[in-house]
Amino acid sequence: MAEDEEVQRVLDAIDALSEHGDAAERAQRLTQLLDELPGRQSKARELRQQAVRELRDEGMTLRAIGELLGISFGRVRQIADGVTNPRTQKRPATE
Repeated sequence: MAEDEEVQRVLDAIDALSEHGDAAERAQRLTQLLDELPGRQSKARELRQQAVRELRDEGMTLRAIGELLGISFGRVRQIADGVTNPRTQKRPATE
Protein backbone atom coordinates (compact mmCIF):
# COMPACT_ATOMS: atom_id res chain seq x y z
CA MET A 1 0.00 0.00 0.00
CA ALA A 2 1.14 3.54 -0.65
CA GLU A 3 0.46 4.52 2.97
CA ASP A 4 2.75 1.79 4.27
CA GLU A 5 5.44 3.03 1.89
CA GLU A 6 5.12 6.57 3.22
CA VAL A 7 5.57 5.42 6.80
CA GLN A 8 8.52 3.26 5.78
CA ARG A 9 10.15 6.21 4.00
CA VAL A 10 9.94 8.27 7.20
CA LEU A 11 11.44 5.44 9.23
CA ASP A 12 14.18 4.91 6.65
CA ALA A 13 14.99 8.63 6.69
CA ILE A 14 15.41 8.51 10.46
CA ASP A 15 17.70 5.50 10.14
CA ALA A 16 19.71 7.29 7.44
CA LEU A 17 20.56 10.13 9.83
CA SER A 18 23.17 7.91 11.45
CA GLU A 19 24.74 6.67 8.22
CA HIS A 20 26.55 9.71 6.79
CA GLY A 21 29.07 12.23 8.04
CA ASP A 22 31.30 12.37 11.05
CA ALA A 23 30.05 12.14 14.62
CA ALA A 24 29.58 15.92 14.91
CA GLU A 25 27.40 16.07 11.78
CA ARG A 26 25.37 13.07 12.90
CA ALA A 27 24.89 14.58 16.35
CA GLN A 28 23.72 17.87 14.81
CA ARG A 29 21.21 16.16 12.52
CA LEU A 30 19.89 13.98 15.32
CA THR A 31 19.60 16.98 17.65
CA GLN A 32 17.58 18.79 15.01
CA LEU A 33 15.33 15.76 14.61
CA LEU A 34 14.78 15.45 18.35
CA ASP A 35 14.04 19.19 18.62
CA GLU A 36 11.39 18.94 15.88
CA LEU A 37 9.90 15.60 16.91
CA PRO A 38 7.55 16.66 19.74
CA GLY A 39 5.66 19.10 17.51
CA ARG A 40 5.45 16.61 14.68
CA GLN A 41 4.32 13.88 17.07
CA SER A 42 1.53 16.15 18.32
CA LYS A 43 0.50 16.84 14.72
CA ALA A 44 0.44 13.11 13.96
CA ARG A 45 -1.78 12.52 17.02
CA GLU A 46 -4.17 15.27 15.89
CA LEU A 47 -4.36 13.81 12.40
CA ARG A 48 -5.01 10.32 13.79
CA GLN A 49 -7.74 11.70 16.05
CA GLN A 50 -9.40 13.38 13.08
CA ALA A 51 -9.23 10.17 11.03
CA VAL A 52 -10.70 8.10 13.89
CA ARG A 53 -13.53 10.60 14.29
CA GLU A 54 -14.20 10.48 10.55
CA LEU A 55 -14.39 6.69 10.64
CA ARG A 56 -16.78 6.86 13.58
CA ASP A 57 -18.89 9.52 11.82
CA GLU A 58 -19.02 7.27 8.74
CA GLY A 59 -20.63 4.60 10.89
CA MET A 60 -17.75 2.36 11.90
CA THR A 61 -17.98 0.98 15.41
CA LEU A 62 -15.22 1.51 17.92
CA ARG A 63 -14.52 -2.22 17.78
CA ALA A 64 -14.19 -2.17 13.99
CA ILE A 65 -11.86 0.82 14.15
CA GLY A 66 -9.84 -0.91 16.85
CA GLU A 67 -9.51 -4.02 14.71
CA LEU A 68 -8.44 -1.88 11.76
CA LEU A 69 -5.77 -0.13 13.83
CA GLY A 70 -4.77 -3.14 15.91
CA ILE A 71 -5.76 -1.50 19.21
CA SER A 72 -8.58 -1.95 21.71
CA PHE A 73 -11.93 -0.26 21.23
CA GLY A 74 -11.32 1.48 24.56
CA ARG A 75 -8.14 3.04 23.19
CA VAL A 76 -10.05 4.08 20.06
CA ARG A 77 -12.52 5.90 22.29
CA GLN A 78 -9.66 7.63 24.11
CA ILE A 79 -8.10 8.71 20.81
CA ALA A 80 -11.41 10.05 19.54
CA ASP A 81 -11.86 11.94 22.82
CA GLY A 82 -8.35 13.42 22.62
CA VAL A 83 -6.74 11.42 25.42
CA THR A 84 -3.10 11.08 24.41
CA ASN A 85 -1.79 9.34 27.53
CA PRO A 86 -4.48 7.46 29.44
CA ARG A 87 -2.19 6.96 32.46
CA THR A 88 -1.72 10.67 33.07
CA GLN A 89 -4.67 12.34 31.38
CA LYS A 90 -8.32 12.16 32.26
CA ARG A 91 -11.02 12.33 29.62
CA PRO A 92 -12.18 15.81 28.75
CA ALA A 93 -15.48 16.74 30.37
CA THR A 94 -18.43 16.44 28.03
CA GLU A 95 -20.76 19.38 27.77
